[in-house]
Amino acid sequence: MVPFQALQAYGLKVDAVCPGKKGGEYCKTAVHDFTGHQTYTELPGHNFVLTATFEEVESKNYDILVIPGGRAPEYLSVNDSVIEFIKGFAALNRPIASICHGQLILAAAGILAGKKCTAYPAVKPAMVAAGGHWLDPNPISACFTDGNLITGAAWPGHPEFLKLSLEALGAKISNADKKVLFICGDFMEDYEVMVPFQALQGLGYMVDAVCPDKRAGDKCPTAVHDFEGAQTYSEKPGHNFALTADFETVQADAYDALIIPGGRSPEYLALNEKVLDLVKAFSKSNKPIASICHGQQILAAAGVLKGKRCTAYPAIKPQVTNAGGEWLDPNPISKCFTDGSLVTGAAWPAHPEFISQLMHLLGTEVTF
Repeated sequence: MVPFQALQAYGLKVDAVCPGKKGGEYCKTAVHDFTGHQTYTELPGHNFVLTATFEEVESKNYDILVIPGGRAPEYLSVNDSVIEFIKGFAALNRPIASICHGQLILAAAGILAGKKCTAYPAVKPAMVAAGGHWLDPNPISACFTDGNLITGAAWPGHPEFLKLSLEALGAKISNADKKVLFICGDFMEDYEVMVPFQALQGLGYMVDAVCPDKRAGDKCPTAVHDFEGAQTYSEKPGHNFALTADFETVQADAYDALIIPGGRSPEYLALNEKVLDLVKAFSKSNKPIASICHGQQILAAAGVLKGKRCTAYPAIKPQVTNAGGEWLDPNPISKCFTDGSLVTGAAWPAHPEFISQLMHLLGTEVTF
């Protein structure tokens, strides 16, 4: 989801396909995390909606191919149609960006011979056997480029993975010397913190994440909120998100913008006077504030929505209107709105607009 939504926010048209499935169908995802065991843990993740049908796409119509990791590459690497597609794309001499276990597909396609590359460390034997020149991913966020091949080891490497992908596409990034602060809390929504956090880092932004009563290096558990046919969203455990700074020492004047993720954390963060004072400081300075989903509960409590045209997760509408906000219906759920220095969105499907509208307020532009 991070590269998928980030590349859209940067201005690219992005498709996602899966053998045997059509556009509009979904793939289940897995939450892989590092929690102190000898290997990663796995929990059920979001359902990822495909945008096109595998049998109908042609490699010549795309400028870059991205291969995510997880457990899918194991079985995709023995799918003849996938292997032929990979070989065809490689023959075009266009960028291929693969991360984590995705390189199992590249190894099966025979395109790693002589290439300097990395992957999740357990994939090393398969890559070496396929003729790849192994580069140790130390730290785990390390990514490498060799010609048109970009490889990374795991999701902490997304910022560098995105940066190298943009370079491979010949992108020019202007006015990206920005500092952005995230206000985090336990059980914020997984995507709603990770996607904008890593997408902005991929542009070169300096990004900090803080949480009351926690310090840099501490972690916040996140929640996977998804739409699975019930009358409201479902919840599953997400990744553990590492904070980068101490809440007690941050000052609004050190940052260019503020981002507030949704999830369940905003309902209790809205009771914290120090959080509200920090939000008020950004608002008073007329610095951009971007808030999504339930994050607007904090804005309502801080009294900064009065007279603002804005949206939120639909169930938050009464809180927004009672705080003086002018409600804008998020139809579709991916719709975001900007009013002055305020950007609001309804849920994580809106990330491409959410990120791009904040980029616009900060004067950042990506051109190809």
